[in-house]
Amino acid sequence: MSTYTSPGALAIDVSGLTKRYGQRTVVDQIDLQVAPGRICGFLGPNGSGKTTTIRMLCGLLTPDAGRGSCLGFDVVRQSAQIKRQVGYMTQRFGLYEDLSIRQNLDFVARLFGLGQRRQAVQAMLEQLGLAHRQDQLAGTLSGGWKQRLALAACLIHQPRLLLLDEPTAGVDPKARREFWDQIHELAAQGITVLVSTHYMDEAERCHELVYLADGRVLARGTERDIIASCGLQVWTLSGGQASVAGAALKNMPGVVSVAAFGNHVHAAGFDAQQLAQAIEQARLRFGVQVEPAPAGLEDVFIAMMADRSKHEGAPSR
Repeated sequence: MSTYTSPGALAIDVSGLTKRYGQRTVVDQIDLQVAPGRICGFLGPNGSGKTTTIRMLCGLLTPDAGRGSCLGFDVVRQSAQIKRQVGYMTQRFGLYEDLSIRQNLDFVARLFGLGQRRQAVQAMLEQLGLAHRQDQLAGTLSGGWKQRLALAACLIHQPRLLLLDEPTAGVDPKARREFWDQIHELAAQGITVLVSTHYMDEAERCHELVYLADGRVLARGTERDIIASCGLQVWTLSGGQASVAGAALKNMPGVVSVAAFGNHVHAAGFDAQQLAQAIEQARLRFGVQVEPAPAGLEDVFIAMMADRSKHEGAPSR
């Protein structure tokens, strides 16, 4: 029976969470606190430790160091109890493609030992809009419908925590938007959601964000908090020579990152004076139009990784 009884208790409260494989530390001293009903987004490059962290939280991996609780259960000693109250959606579709939608859901319900299995399956079919396709083989579904089926399988045992590992990869924009609408409805019902994503528009729909790099937390907070606290200055370059000017700016003092956004180039840095001098040189040399711009999440994270790489003297990964 759950020990998570206090209305003000955190859904996730861990500190110093660490995972090693041999000599390599893939998650290094992560602290994380998430309240019930919140959507927390995990961002970071491939290999940053997002998936490993998620798996430790849901009891699939045992931490090598650290302590804390998930849904009131100890993440080290009570992983079995955690698993029963978590819905975990992996990057790849993990259900049986030669079974129908209904058969897949019935199979998952059997795994969880649900007493009212038929009713639970029917409820999920209706809740996720799958009832009219219930006899269709999973292998014939499009990416968006497979995603919807996978979410139904995650929800059938009524979990209190959803862990979603890049759930919208390869899904069209309409299906992605519908998926996120559903996630917000679930959060409004009190379900806590952790989601890893590479899409900045999805990150903007999270209540709070955690940015990981090399297994460590590089930034944490709401979108607004992260942008405000980093102190990043951004200039937009436009015109026929914008890309050439951007290439020249990459090696100039004060410029941390340069990235193309459509027909414009964003140049960013943390030293406002040095950056402004570099921008003025580019304007005079290449005849481009320049103007200051507000920093966005993508600007911030590109600059963070570029700055980290420069300080370490190694390319980001």
